[in-house]
Amino acid sequence: MNKFNVLIIEDEKNICNFISKTLSSQGYRVSCASTGNEALSLATSLCPDILLLDLGLPDMDGMEVIHRFRTWSNRPIIVVSARTLEIDKVRALDAGADDYLTKPFGISELMARIRTSLRHSNPAANNGDTPPHLYHAKGLEINFFKRTITIDRNPIHLTPIEYKIVAFLAQNSGKVMTYSAVMNSVWGPYAESDNKILRVNMANIRRKLEKNPAEPIYIFTEVGVGYRMADDEEPL
Repeated sequence: MNKFNVLIIEDEKNICNFISKTLSSQGYRVSCASTGNEALSLATSLCPDILLLDLGLPDMDGMEVIHRFRTWSNRPIIVVSARTLEIDKVRALDAGADDYLTKPFGISELMARIRTSLRHSNPAANNGDTPPHLYHAKGLEINFFKRTITIDRNPIHLTPIEYKIVAFLAQNSGKVMTYSAVMNSVWGPYAESDNKILRVNMANIRRKLEKNPAEPIYIFTEVGVGYRMADDEEPL
């Protein structure tokens, strides 16, 4: 595999060592930083492919690292933090983080989130500047050019607004998209801040896509934060 460079920004040595050993065993090149300043310095010199960032750093808040890193790089950032409040997740995602994982976490989930973020950021995955034509997951297929949706080859009929929501989430599959990000994408930057209209549309979407809307397999709710579409499956 192409050895991606991962920068772990974590001041708890045991956690850092655990993640580092796990990633190294999977073929990743790993560097570690225990402070925000060290992280930013390493980021400029190493140009890592992805950052794993703890928010509680000794010299600065991890949010500051996100803001400063985003002034010059669009490489993916996955926040790995013990902060579980919805407002912290929303702030980090809106600031430019690509994903948010709370401690404690399962290593298999962390690896999946890393693969997803790298796939979305790797130009070779979609020929550089053109979006993928198709999305596949668990029998669901979306053709972005034809604007069609099928499940097990059976057509699903969505309204134009419903299609916009699903297409936006699918094009960012595996990533948590905040309510405001979805609202801005579908209704524009001047959409009302109240997300009631989004929730109504999502309820209708789930009735059309999911066998059991109460236990979705395609679109997951990150309570108080936003939605996450099931990861796009690799082509056979």
